Amino acid sequence: MSTTRQKVAYIYNKAYIKNSDEFIPTKNRNQMVHSLIEACDLLKEMTLVAPKMATFDDLASFHCRDYLQCMQSENEDPDDDSNSEKLEEFGFGYDCPLKENTFEYCSNIGGGSLTAASLLCSKDFSVAIHWLGGWHHAKRYKASGYCYVNDCVLAILRMSQTFRRILYIDLDLHHGDGVEEAFSGSSRVITFSVHNFDKGFFPGSGGLDDVGCGKGKFHSVNLPLKEGASDEMFESYTKKALKSVKEQFNPEAIVCQLGADGLNEDPMKAFNLTPASFVSLLRFILDWNLPSLLLGGGGYNEANVARCWCQLTACAVGKTLPEEIPEHDFFDCYGPGFEFNLSSSMRKDLNSADYLDDVISSIDENLKSISLS
Repeated sequence: MSTTRQKVAYIYNKAYIKNSDEFIPTKNRNQMVHSLIEACDLLKEMTLVAPKMATFDDLASFHCRDYLQCMQSENEDPDDDSNSEKLEEFGFGYDCPLKENTFEYCSNIGGGSLTAASLLCSKDFSVAIHWLGGWHHAKRYKASGYCYVNDCVLAILRMSQTFRRILYIDLDLHHGDGVEEAFSGSSRVITFSVHNFDKGFFPGSGGLDDVGCGKGKFHSVNLPLKEGASDEMFESYTKKALKSVKEQFNPEAIVCQLGADGLNEDPMKAFNLTPASFVSLLRFILDWNLPSLLLGGGGYNEANVARCWCQLTACAVGKTLPEEIPEHDFFDCYGPGFEFNLSSSMRKDLNSADYLDDVISSIDENLKSISLS
């Protein structure tokens, strides 16, 4: 599992981790991730950095001020229903209800990714990890898909002050629509998303013909997959697409969203992946030796997300993990096997080689049309 040793920063604040679990549809996911990383003795391999909270103006570097003001005012009185129409307009309902301390949560999430981005801009670190980030669905003016703030976009904007060309890579089960939309007209950012693309599957975007517009035409790259995606296919074709992106775009820095809801046994029940494919892809990306920001994202089987992100952390610091889960506070959650290994199921991969070869051919052809300035 080892890779080239990098100087790695790890964004960490104990209270912030515990509070963040209240805003995602799991119970203790973020605490379990950190606890397993700590139990595997990986913290000593990284520099722990406390995140700075994002200010209103920091968040407003992307998000609409009216949206943030609504969040902030409702945060003061979340039981006030007088602004129900405005709440609906801004997406505050269903999967993104306003709760107590929502604005503070967004300031922490946004601040964590901004802190990580600034560390990379300083050139003091080659990799920065913020597993609590990766909320890629939030739009400039609207919450969506459990995402109140798009910390991915905030981080890219901060990094663009130092790096001329940035590649955003999204391995989440769902299309990274919020990030793609934010940079669809930019030639300085390429967004790449590999995701499940079936009728009725959220967010419904990310088809092969979603390529960007204006100066950003062909800078939105999508690898839409069908259900049942397996490790071998996912890893192989994602690498093919990324190889083409790197050759044509020549990025100076990477932001990588590593949502783990495509793992086998995730409640989403769409892909059939194991952490092995994520580790292989991360190693492939880190071997480019570019400043890289690693973010979390989706993933709703808590133990499997922790298994995955702990293995990715070990990959980033060039360490090999034991086969068995070490004893720690959440040890009982990893039964009955208590191992890092996660097996795939027998479900059929609906992605044929012919289909995928055609997709890669289309991506390659589109990428030939971009020009570097």
